[in-house]
Amino acid sequence: MLEAGDGVVTAAHRPRITGVGTAVPPASYSQQDVLDAFAISDPKITSVFRNSAIDRRHLQLPEPGPDGVRSPETQGDLLDKHKRSAVEMGAEALRACLKRAGADLSDLRHLCCVTSTGFLTPGISALLIRELGIDRHCSRSDIVGMGCNAGLNALNLVAGWSAAHPGELAVLLCTEACSAAYAMDASMRTAVVNSLFGDGAGAIALLSGPQEAAPAEEGPTLLKFASCIIPEAVGAMRYDWDRDLGRFSFYLDPQVPYVVGAHAEIVIDRLLAGTGLRRSDIRHWLVHSGGKKVIDSVVVNLGLTRHDLRHTVGVLRDYGNVSSGSFLFSYERLLDEKAAEPGDYGVLMTMGPGSTLETVLVQW
Repeated sequence: MLEAGDGVVTAAHRPRITGVGTAVPPASYSQQDVLDAFAISDPKITSVFRNSAIDRRHLQLPEPGPDGVRSPETQGDLLDKHKRSAVEMGAEALRACLKRAGADLSDLRHLCCVTSTGFLTPGISALLIRELGIDRHCSRSDIVGMGCNAGLNALNLVAGWSAAHPGELAVLLCTEACSAAYAMDASMRTAVVNSLFGDGAGAIALLSGPQEAAPAEEGPTLLKFASCIIPEAVGAMRYDWDRDLGRFSFYLDPQVPYVVGAHAEIVIDRLLAGTGLRRSDIRHWLVHSGGKKVIDSVVVNLGLTRHDLRHTVGVLRDYGNVSSGSFLFSYERLLDEKAAEPGDYGVLMTMGPGSTLETVLVQW
């Protein structure tokens, strides 16, 4: 029996997921395409790309010049790209989400926007309200810089808003223009990033209130959240200033997958504590597509199968790591598969800088 407190969402108005939508830029690149675009031939670096378990990614790379060379973009150019792309992808994902939820822009009462691939003031929520003509009285929030785990951090907060405003529609939007954070060089530090991340946006709609108010194609109810930060690994994943390049760039420690995997069991045990559930009772696992080694580490440490994480693996293969929105791409695939049945339990998990793991328990 779930009781209030310790991450449990209040039973009276537990939010339900009523829609999801995703969007990507039109241009898609194979790993070899990206190697060619960056003119990378170092065998050590090319092996990182070829062993990534990624087939294609959607990216917005600079156009080749007359000599066929793609010139590095300035930090200002990258920030402009982030603003343009995050808003365009975000608008498309938001519309798709509302359509699936059977709602219109006029129904939106709270919009929370998440991004880590650029900094804007005013934030993406304000830009989208202007761009789409959303009601100026729509409340909004922006979460910037938390990284790949931020989607579930934000979902926790939006779930609280939804529970406090029964019958009012809230949408969480994660929009990440990862190619606006690319450094065009042949170093091993940037090779890890350039081989992994893709551009994409995902949106998810929440509604709490009486069950009879739920749409026909209702998603799961959010039951409980649990988090785990690893303070000793605070510098393992970061986006900071590269003095040599004169711009921001990502850094991922090679040990990140193993550190995260070793803590996956801790956070899942906390999530299930007091629920009467065991891991074997969880039918659907939707884990952030953080990379091949991250996925393998989670599989091993939680005793899961590749089938359990088939959507996570598929999203990584087809889109790469799309940062905070990755888990929404997996959730969309699960819905399209129509494998979830009433009463099924599921776990959504993200991980990112901090180093941090975020989880939520849901039930259909």
